[in-house]
Amino acid sequence: MYAVIKAGGKQHKVKAGDVLEIEFMHVDGDTVTFHPVLVVDDDGTTHYGKEAEQAVVTAKLLGEQKGDKVNVFKYKNKSGYSRRQGHRQLMTLIEISDVKLGPAKRSTAKKTTAKAGEAADAADAAEPADTDAAGASE
Repeated sequence: MYAVIKAGGKQHKVKAGDVLEIEFMHVDGDTVTFHPVLVVDDDGTTHYGKEAEQAVVTAKLLGEQKGDKVNVFKYKNKSGYSRRQGHRQLMTLIEISDVKLGPAKRSTAKKTTAKAGEAADAADAAEPADTDAAGASE
């Protein structure tokens, strides 16, 4: 079972046991939940949209670290202009502990057929009374 979550403006495909490096999150506690989930795949059945709204991904915080260095070099030819700058993004390490789809929706087809069956039974019960009344008038 895998899910697609949104963290730090990026989308990540995750499954239980994955270790991710995502953008820095200010979180209290040891666990974090990602909700809503964009896509959930459960044994080949893909759930998205309203079906995936109830899905929850829980993760355990492993720590924080800085990402790789990004070198910024600005240069203008023939003018003597050059600037150097570096940047290291703060990252949060998480381990995905569980992907849950949530409670399964109950089929409304059973309810509609049951209601239709009750209506048909009521109509059948009403018909013999009408036929008796029609037969008496003849």
